[in-house]
Amino acid sequence: MATAPLQTPSQPPAPPADNEPVYGGHTRFEIELEFVQSLANPYYLNHLATQKLLTRPEFVAYLAYLQYWTRPPYLKYIMYPGPTLKHLELLQQEQFRQDIISPDLVSRLIEDGMKAPVEWHRSEA
Repeated sequence: MATAPLQTPSQPPAPPADNEPVYGGHTRFEIELEFVQSLANPYYLNHLATQKLLTRPEFVAYLAYLQYWTRPPYLKYIMYPGPTLKHLELLQQEQFRQDIISPDLVSRLIEDGMKAPVEWHRSEA
């Protein structure tokens, strides 16, 4: 069963507007925001790897397209920009896309994620 290749949009969606079309009750902006924020979860990255999505060229191209979230005005909508943008950046590297299937790497990312706020609070003191 062949699947049609995914079309990667050439332009990022505009920030929310009242008249934006909806897909399943959500705007393209909301769908892409929810997806990019899900990249903060190392378990989800591992799931993408086990499903072989990270080896598909069209999915890798979509991850590259999502880089627009690293810049204003989109950046301000991300709830947890630290891990979200770090993982989005790492996903641009083929080696990371191969390695994230390892439970050890997932555990290390989770540990790093838990240490980051503690270290940040220490530096503020």
